[in-house]
Amino acid sequence: MAVMHRIAIVCQPGIRAFDLAVITEVWGPDRRHVGVPRFQLRRCALDAGPIALPGGLTLTPDADLDWLSRADLVVVPALSEPCDPTPEPVLAALREAHERGVPVAALCAGAFILAEAGLLEGRRAVTHWWLAPRLAARHPGVLVEDAPLFVEDSGVWTSAGVASGIDLCLHLVREAHGSEVAAAIARSMVTGPFRTGDHAQYLDRPTPAADRTAEALAAVRERALRHLHEPLDVATLARWAGMSPRSFARHFAAGTGTTPHRWLLRHRLDEARKLLERTDHPVAEVARRAGFSGEVNFRQRFTAHVGMSPRAYRAEAAATPKPRRQC
Repeated sequence: MAVMHRIAIVCQPGIRAFDLAVITEVWGPDRRHVGVPRFQLRRCALDAGPIALPGGLTLTPDADLDWLSRADLVVVPALSEPCDPTPEPVLAALREAHERGVPVAALCAGAFILAEAGLLEGRRAVTHWWLAPRLAARHPGVLVEDAPLFVEDSGVWTSAGVASGIDLCLHLVREAHGSEVAAAIARSMVTGPFRTGDHAQYLDRPTPAADRTAEALAAVRERALRHLHEPLDVATLARWAGMSPRSFARHFAAGTGTTPHRWLLRHRLDEARKLLERTDHPVAEVARRAGFSGEVNFRQRFTAHVGMSPRAYRAEAAATPKPRRQC
């Protein structure tokens, strides 16, 4: 993903103050002292006057809708009433920005706005689990999912409920500027740089009945993170938990919302990012330390998930100032 320095927030009456605050907190403050690039954040609206938000708040825009097409990223907060209509000029501006290749991301019920603009037709999307059936019924052409914390399809991003908006924003920073920058922002927000698991773990589903099972799974995950460089597989993890591979895989998915294989891959890719950013190890050594079976496998996996080769990623990371330690 290309670097993102100009961020546009789509503002209209009724947008959720929480979503607006998340976007502003991620891209608004000047954090250059810890190696984070300075972002140009603009609040774009159809009209120049103050905008009423729920809870008696008001917002004054500082750019018009034309700025969306000049941005590197457009972020859409949810409306407090998800099915409220959005003015056609706003929808048209979203379509035009996307047609020009600008990534568009919606937080939580902001997916309804993207669907109304036609940007989710025939594409995968996610929203708050409580609203997912309504989104699917209102826009049958949208491929609504209930598992991921966030999902991307053809340059359009959507996120699940509430806190998943933080996950998506930090992920977009990580994809564009690297793990170190995303981690620096997360530290300043006193939140984790990413959450493991999928949206499924927050749905109203049965969880493992015995506390000792959950504790055993947590211990296995912690141990696996210390041994990512080793050739781990489901059989090994199941043995650590004292379960059969089939039982372990079932309990693992129930507790995290993802499979052991996907969980391991996600953490190995993140470890590889850190090694590429922080060390000058050859790519083959990075692959070995991150636990990949070989350099070719690592290159293929990394490129497929990150969108650039390990060498290209390292070159971009080298151009970003490193965070400085503070007292």
